[in-house]
Amino acid sequence: MLREFFYFQRSDRKVLIVLLLLLGGVMALFYFLGRQSVTSSPVAADSLQQSYRTADGRFVPHSSYHNNSPAATSYYVEGRRVERFAFDPNTADSTQLLRLGLRPWQIRNIYKYRAKGGVYRKKEDFARLYGLDVKTFRELEPYIQISPDYQAAATLYNNTRAREEKDTLAATPRKLNAGETIALNSADTTLLQRIPGIGSYWSRRIVSYRELLGGFHNREQLKDLEGFPIDALAYMHIENTALRKVNVNTATLRQLQQHPYINFHRAKAIVDYRRLYRQINSLNDLKLNRDFPPEIILRLEPYVEY
Repeated sequence: MLREFFYFQRSDRKVLIVLLLLLGGVMALFYFLGRQSVTSSPVAADSLQQSYRTADGRFVPHSSYHNNSPAATSYYVEGRRVERFAFDPNTADSTQLLRLGLRPWQIRNIYKYRAKGGVYRKKEDFARLYGLDVKTFRELEPYIQISPDYQAAATLYNNTRAREEKDTLAATPRKLNAGETIALNSADTTLLQRIPGIGSYWSRRIVSYRELLGGFHNREQLKDLEGFPIDALAYMHIENTALRKVNVNTATLRQLQQHPYINFHRAKAIVDYRRLYRQINSLNDLKLNRDFPPEIILRLEPYVEY
């Protein structure tokens, strides 16, 4: 039965032999073409014959490098000759970092840090590199040169502000001696800066507050400014100048509110009183209103007219 099962006619045997020959030829062709493409491809040849130069000038084959052989290990640790040269940790490439003696995993951490937007703004930032010991950092520190381009943009403003303050200080006139005073209602910002303890900031604040009040009738009014240097009051005096006054019978609600001593509620109380009684003859007319206690009436008196 088995003999009959494998029995082929003469014509069938010829066809079978031809098919087997064709199959063998195709397999041989694929094998030949495959070897031809591997050996002729520049990329494949490079990957097969790629080698690495160690620090002492030797070449380590690609296979040795990947098989953790002693030659491959010496490329990173044993055979490496550490160099020292100026570098910027924000721009240094892996070759430079290897030459400096850093480990490959440390270099990968540097690349990851930079890829996430991290920037080394000062030398101390580089000391935070994981695995970097004190000895190595002390050796590298003199060679770290961070470009000004990687400094915080705010430093531009700080440097400019420092220069401006320095120039202002240089241009500031001499300070007053003990016993000398300045007329508070007529002095400009430059003259006010002659007062000990008064610089450009406080001189501007004094002038602005004077404009809002309509003039000072007492130098103690400067205590209304939070943080004002009290010792500076000894160098000021009030001259006989007319104060700018507000007519409480004709000023609008908005005009009344512009005075520092009259808030919205006081201005509304004045307007309501005028609506009821037409005329305000004295601030004492408003003393029954809770917004006008005696101390407020006393402060307002020099600045109102009827």
